[in-house]
Amino acid sequence: AIHQLPLGQDAETRPHLRSRSIVHLNVQTRARLGGRSSLRPCWMARLSILERVQRASCMKQFLALLFLAALSLSGCTGSDPIVVIQLHPTNPDILYIATNDYIYKSRDGGKTWSNLSKGMSHSRVIAMAVDPAYPATIYAGTKGDAVYKSYDGGQRWTSMRGGLDDATISSVVNQFVFDPADDTHIFLATTMGVFESRNAGERWTKRMDGMKEVLMVVTLGMDPTRSSVLYAGTSGGVYKSVNQGAHWQQVNHGLVPEGMVKTSRALSVTSVQVDPFTTETVYAATLAGLYKTTDGAASWVRIGESLQDQMIVSMVLDRARPGVMYVAARDGIHRSEDGGKSWVALNEGLATTNIRSLAQSALDPQLFYAGTNGSGLYRSTDGGAHWEALPSVFPKE
Repeated sequence: AIHQLPLGQDAETRPHLRSRSIVHLNVQTRARLGGRSSLRPCWMARLSILERVQRASCMKQFLALLFLAALSLSGCTGSDPIVVIQLHPTNPDILYIATNDYIYKSRDGGKTWSNLSKGMSHSRVIAMAVDPAYPATIYAGTKGDAVYKSYDGGQRWTSMRGGLDDATISSVVNQFVFDPADDTHIFLATTMGVFESRNAGERWTKRMDGMKEVLMVVTLGMDPTRSSVLYAGTSGGVYKSVNQGAHWQQVNHGLVPEGMVKTSRALSVTSVQVDPFTTETVYAATLAGLYKTTDGAASWVRIGESLQDQMIVSMVLDRARPGVMYVAARDGIHRSEDGGKSWVALNEGLATTNIRSLAQSALDPQLFYAGTNGSGLYRSTDGGAHWEALPSVFPKE
């Protein structure tokens, strides 16, 4: 049967069958330290400064860390990075990106773009998510104004900050995670902590019981087979919950040395992801290397030490092949096919190796998009073996 849409209604606004996959946003340093025009070299310099101040007392380290974070949020000069790439779960031609200034949408696979930021008081989007059951519904997490929601593919936006009353101009929403069994059940990772909504963002409730040592939550990972199991990458390592965030337990053995949880050395987790094929296996990407657990975070081991750059800003676990994973850093994109033991570079066709964001298609596991720090957006149709630049004419209005 052919169903005719009302005049002016975008075809993507039709309800789609519920997706059972979890929407995980790429980690793009989940602390999201990008300002209006920030480039990674700027906060690379700040991190080197941080390493020098680590010789000071713990209190001085903490104050220095807050100062450096504030500097990062103010930005550096240069071209805007692509901080978010969000792909439509059922239509391969539709994708969204966010720079430090605007949200953009393409309906033709990245050939042309439209600006979707109108109606937002703070357009600096740090995280995005597409409802897996109704892909016309989009969520945007911002710096300074919490959460926005659109019911029409980004044409109009509504503020959804009920329960996020602690949000300030420096607050950052880092990531959305959907419950695969219920698309109205959503978790947020923010600089104010973990928040949960059971009514599609109408109201948010803070879930930080057990995280007494930390406040900033950079990233969340959910077990795709047991939505009650969550992992949180924080400013003090990793925490685990087995009851949908009602209570958290610190699980840092092998990851963050005891006594360093509240210091600058602990602020490093950029992504936590659960292996969809072996859910007791979890990966934690940090700004100081890559870690893996095979026992549900009871213990962690360091992997990927052969990677030249240990400052991992983005990580993707392959949707189709067990043991295959991708990481992005300042020296480009690398792939492992043995769970992180060995790595190969995947940089052919990239004009720069300074990668900020990385995303894999839910429809075609060979299709990837990579966002750079100031050099545009790239696409690969062969699993990252070759990259091609996409047009980067993004309208400002």
